[in-house]
Amino acid sequence: MGFTDSIEEPPNASSSAPFYASSSSYSEAKTHYCDYNELKIKSILRKMVWELGLGCIVPPRWRRISVQNDGTEGGGDKRNDKNLEHNKAWLLAESGGCGGAELTNADPQSVHSSFRFSFCSQVELESMNMSSSTAATVLMVNLDNGLCESRAKELKWRRIESLERSISPVANTLIRFSYGEILAATRSFSKGRVLGRGALSYVFRGRVGLLRTSVAIKRLDKEDKESSKAFCRELMIASSLHHPNVVPLVGFCIDPEEGLFLVYKYVSGGSLERHLHEKKRGIKGSATLPWSVRYKVAIGIAQAVAYLHNGTERCVVHRDIKPSNILLSSKKTPKLCDFGLATWTAAPSIPFLCKTVKGTFGYLAPEYFQHGKVSDKTDVYALGVVLLELITGRKPIEARRPQGEENLVLWAKPLLHKGKGAIDELLDPRLKCTLRNSNQVARMIEATAACVTSEESRRPAIGEIIAILKGEEQPVFSRRKKSGFLGNGCVIDCYSQSQQTNSEMKSHLALAMLGVSELEDDDHLYCR
Repeated sequence: MGFTDSIEEPPNASSSAPFYASSSSYSEAKTHYCDYNELKIKSILRKMVWELGLGCIVPPRWRRISVQNDGTEGGGDKRNDKNLEHNKAWLLAESGGCGGAELTNADPQSVHSSFRFSFCSQVELESMNMSSSTAATVLMVNLDNGLCESRAKELKWRRIESLERSISPVANTLIRFSYGEILAATRSFSKGRVLGRGALSYVFRGRVGLLRTSVAIKRLDKEDKESSKAFCRELMIASSLHHPNVVPLVGFCIDPEEGLFLVYKYVSGGSLERHLHEKKRGIKGSATLPWSVRYKVAIGIAQAVAYLHNGTERCVVHRDIKPSNILLSSKKTPKLCDFGLATWTAAPSIPFLCKTVKGTFGYLAPEYFQHGKVSDKTDVYALGVVLLELITGRKPIEARRPQGEENLVLWAKPLLHKGKGAIDELLDPRLKCTLRNSNQVARMIEATAACVTSEESRRPAIGEIIAILKGEEQPVFSRRKKSGFLGNGCVIDCYSQSQQTNSEMKSHLALAMLGVSELEDDDHLYCR
């Protein structure tokens, strides 16, 4: 038997008839045989590469298989189509462990429901398409994601178990709601039930239990990686707080699929933000907030802050005291809410450094937004800004104000140093200063000036602020510290006015003005 008689037909050949070479075409047959052996070797090598998981480093020229056709141009497109589909099915069969014969005519998209990685771009595919004299194969890797899904579920359950262990010390003191109860309470999270929103959460109004008790349900963003930590921290802190001026935490819900929920008692009077700054007509509560209520709010929130700092086993720093986080009851009793940024500190007088500054522009203490330094004095500064809002009726940052008046603290500081003589300039024009309330206004101006002192070491503790607001004798500690009280209702700041304006307060203004034009009309959008 001659050499030419030993040549067999290669797999996937373009013709079903055997290939024979005549004696006159011996050289052509030999060349074809060598090409076929080379192709077979390359095919084996490619298979080994993919089985070893080295496909991602294969050079682009290895991403296609060229098969020499019979040399004729007619009918080449159909053969290329057939080879392309056959090779796709073969690759899918190899990755799925199925027989190639069963998948010869299969649609690659119907073979598996898992995802695919394509190592050939659409442009390359089109360039290799029917106009070429060679058949091209797009290398596709079909990875069964069943294992990935099971691992993801396992990881999710591990996180839930870890979260359950973390909150176990206080979980029994709260009501545990099911997701079905949360869904029914909020009417499937109806838009009409939205009370407010933050960067990572929405708050819905709902009714739970047989008595249909009103609650505020905070839904944390389940997609956020930090939501579990934030949920745990807020639940642990809020569950330990019991004070008339703090909104109590009622319960919680943990659902592996739908996310994390905190359930607070609903406060019907709305936020201080709405009462102070909302000017929409026909809305109950949009009328001017009388001075008596403003003074009551100032005392109540100061007492709430004092409780956070000194009334619990561990000092709690709220870090986000502002009017939208102060709710008023039907009797106008102020209640501090939203402990999403709250944190524990070792002691009120011991600061710590925070890597990420979070809060709301206009209420951030200079040492906090510049250096990440957090202590009880961080809350005292924010309280001072709230007191200034109660006095003036203005927001802390207003881009539409005349130049130099955009930042409330920056504009008010020279006036605060005048003490009682600045009442006419500082007091909300919608209010009337009477002999009866003039002393209260003067005391609040004095307390405000002390709170917004730039140097935190000279900023009084919250107990001293309450004493000033109530008109009580100043503690001996305050006088011994020489914090700047002159005794006539004035406060001397630790920095000169020019230093504040040209350095720290300018940077505060620059930061606070970021995005103001987009956010100032949205009272519920927190800048966290």
